[in-house]
Amino acid sequence: MTTTVPQPHLEFTLNGRSLRIQAVSPTQTLLSYLRQHGYIGTKEGCGDGDCGACTVAMMGTDAQGQPQYQAVNSCLLPIGSLGGRHIYTVEGIANGQLHPVQQAMVDLGGSQCGYCTPGFIMSLFAGYYSDRVADDVTIEGNLCRCTGYLPIRRAAQRVAAEPHGEDGFSQALTQASTPLTGTAFAGQGQQFYRPTQLSEVLTLLQTHPDATLVAGSTDLGLEMSWYRQHYPVMVSLEAVGELRQMQQTDDAVVIGAAVPLSHIEDQLRGVFPSLDEMLHWFAARQVRNRATLGGNLGTASPIGDLPPVLLALDATMQVVSAEGQREIPIANFFKGYRVTDLRTGEVIVSVTVPKTVPAGVARRLSQSYKVGKRGTDDISIVAAAYRVDLDDQDRIVAARLAYGGVAATPARATAVEAWLVGRPWTLETVLAAKSQLQSAFSPLTDLRGSAEYRNRLVANLFEKFFVEFDVPEQQEVLV
Repeated sequence: MTTTVPQPHLEFTLNGRSLRIQAVSPTQTLLSYLRQHGYIGTKEGCGDGDCGACTVAMMGTDAQGQPQYQAVNSCLLPIGSLGGRHIYTVEGIANGQLHPVQQAMVDLGGSQCGYCTPGFIMSLFAGYYSDRVADDVTIEGNLCRCTGYLPIRRAAQRVAAEPHGEDGFSQALTQASTPLTGTAFAGQGQQFYRPTQLSEVLTLLQTHPDATLVAGSTDLGLEMSWYRQHYPVMVSLEAVGELRQMQQTDDAVVIGAAVPLSHIEDQLRGVFPSLDEMLHWFAARQVRNRATLGGNLGTASPIGDLPPVLLALDATMQVVSAEGQREIPIANFFKGYRVTDLRTGEVIVSVTVPKTVPAGVARRLSQSYKVGKRGTDDISIVAAAYRVDLDDQDRIVAARLAYGGVAATPARATAVEAWLVGRPWTLETVLAAKSQLQSAFSPLTDLRGSAEYRNRLVANLFEKFFVEFDVPEQQEVLV
């Protein structure tokens, strides 16, 4: 760690210029700081990472550890996390003439009212240097309220068709140093630590037992953005090497708690179909570039997208404290609304997802579903993840039916799971299970959906799961 004593200043690079700031709250968002200091091209839209108007590019790493520009939401990024970072805003990419992504937007009429345009530009900028410019990997997290998507997409298609040459930005990537260094910053009565080793995290938690842990800050950032929440001591996990590792064997995958979801998405594609599907609908690229598996579990939200998937896959988590380490099945981790089995001083280190199929299983079916007001980039009304193991006679050997949004915690329909075992995998069995699933939970009614609607989803999604795998396309199924 660079220092264990918080310093009154913090240094980072903005648009190629080194900045040294002080007397600033570590929890002030980057968006707020930028606009206060004249960088008003970066816009404030929703303030919670949904619209992309605040998008900036931050130099990070890809799933292979190579330097890469990443689009991130500045409205969720605390100043304390910027130490040693390189940030680019829309004001910093022209360099005397329009950047190619800006020129494409101008030439093809990609700007209407213009409010969303800087965010689109910065998302395209990040994709431009990784040669990944497409709707689903570049601009999915940017909303145009004028519905001017066609010219924006044409601009993206031009950028994708014209590979970038060498320029100052690509050279900066080749000269970038990784990994992140440790920092400790204090301002306005708050302290922000970014250690680089797990042992340092545990020491900090012994010294500050009430410290708030933060990784990508995509959830905690909402408290900073909307409510100006005061956190006396924050400990960032994003630079801890032990938490950013991912290992895959024939038997299991071990995912570090601080591995960004975009890295998981790239490295594990095709391994767990239900995980692939849920990550696709998990917020936007800007959020997935920062959000982590440990953070999604640690917040213990009953509508978190990944817990149902991990419940269905019988995952376990490894946690550690100064007293030692232990393993917790995901099924035992959630104790109540926003309450987990974590003890004071414990840190989630990794999650292990088994890959092996037990003897006697001839076919394994696995998939996940998310229903929300919008297809992507929205909180789920109900999320579901299923895993059904069948023998060579198509009888159910084991079943996992996991849900989010239907109880105070992510939960499994254990009674229905037990009822399914030994029964044939047929439409009749599934329809009988549906009648039980409709009363398996007691969800709340809120602005997103009624309790009755959620119970219908719980049942109907299971039938959808069956139909997608085992009903011929020409056969009509009545729901």
